[in-house]
Amino acid sequence: MNACPLLSAVTFLPLAFALGALLLGKRPDACRKFSLAAALFHLGFTAWAMALPLPLIEDAAWIPALGARYALEMDGVSGVLSLMTSFLTVIAVLVSWKEIGEKVGAYHALIFGVATTALGVFLARDLLLFLVFWEAQLVPMFFIIAVWGHEEKRRAAFKFFLFSIAGGLFMLLAAVWLYLAHGAMTGTYTFSLAALMASPVAPAAQGWLLAAFLLAFAIKTPIVPLHTWLPDAHTQAPTAGSLLLAGVLLKTGSYALARWAIPLFPQASAQYWWVLAALGAGGLVYASWVAFAQTDAKRLVAYSSVGHMGLVVLGLAVWKTATLEGAVLLMVNHALTTGALFVMVGMLGERAHTREMARFGGLWKSMPTFSGFFLLFAMASAGLPGLGNFVSEMLILLGSYGTAPLGAALAFGGLVLTLAYVLRLVQAMLFGESATDHAYRDLTPREALILAPLAACVVVLGVAPWMILDLIRGPLKALLA
Repeated sequence: MNACPLLSAVTFLPLAFALGALLLGKRPDACRKFSLAAALFHLGFTAWAMALPLPLIEDAAWIPALGARYALEMDGVSGVLSLMTSFLTVIAVLVSWKEIGEKVGAYHALIFGVATTALGVFLARDLLLFLVFWEAQLVPMFFIIAVWGHEEKRRAAFKFFLFSIAGGLFMLLAAVWLYLAHGAMTGTYTFSLAALMASPVAPAAQGWLLAAFLLAFAIKTPIVPLHTWLPDAHTQAPTAGSLLLAGVLLKTGSYALARWAIPLFPQASAQYWWVLAALGAGGLVYASWVAFAQTDAKRLVAYSSVGHMGLVVLGLAVWKTATLEGAVLLMVNHALTTGALFVMVGMLGERAHTREMARFGGLWKSMPTFSGFFLLFAMASAGLPGLGNFVSEMLILLGSYGTAPLGAALAFGGLVLTLAYVLRLVQAMLFGESATDHAYRDLTPREALILAPLAACVVVLGVAPWMILDLIRGPLKALLA
């Protein structure tokens, strides 16, 4: 169905809200209330769009001389990820309520900027339009880290920027080459994803083009060994920055793998899928091992994020219905559970002014509500049956076993390590003797209100994963075809 201008509204409403936040910048309380109301409105608007018959399509001429079109499409996969982006934008505004006291208007404008650029990546179906949104993602997150981050914020922000821009440049060169090669072969110069997929370039060129696209997407996902920017960025970012990094920006990398890289270069992907599978499964084991050695709780959660995304990459590399469903479902579950853990570590950091696990212990006695939520999200991250991650991890492991038994075995070992470091985290933070005589304040009603919807989603998706699977199955089968 032609959804003009519905999809444009889904994409650019956050950018319009950014202008409102800037105008209210000198009145911090009014800016916060406006931003929350705007984010809630956008969440409702995106949910309403999702309730319409899918796919929604918007297509118009953009740069006719180049054959570039303003093409957006919302199917089940991009719709679920768009709804997740809107939801996490609401959470990002709420967790910043007390944490951010300076340049409040600019900060909320940048949060809305992250939302618009990510939504553009999820919905774009023209390669040039996709590249514009992809590169634009760097700007708001760079400033969120560099201005409102912690002690080494500028170093972390520049590292994030340099890694991302380097990968993006190679992808830009490959996109131009693809555009020219497709035009020379078919006589039609276009950036349309459907047209480029219908007439893939010669197999001899696909390997190099796939490598260039993979470099950009592997950095953003992140895939080991291109992950080194991520722990620093997470550690130095404010809480909302970590939430949006883990919940939204990392998903643009893995989503782009499935939507752009593999479908555009099918022969090369079929030939080198095992490289991607090895990097994904090996990355899960490596990141889980490193996470076990961390003493900073936020850094531990950051490495857990690298590990879980490695499992997503394994599912995408195997490229079967079950593994693709598991990979997309895990993107959503990881955004909820890891995002929630970042939020909770941030709440604890506000109270204790440290994230060192050795400085805590025994929190269950003084902070029972905090501890209950923390245990729920930690167990979900460890893959406890009945909670969010379990079904998605099983779909990837069982689906991969027939095609990549070694990769599935490695991934299983990585998940055992995941359980080990999660238990160590829970033991160090919640149980045992307290490392301090100071009793920290339990969750406030505002903090409990932030965590309650995240917890509800984790439980609901654990017991009723079909709510997501029914939406994504059709589009994923179309990708496989």
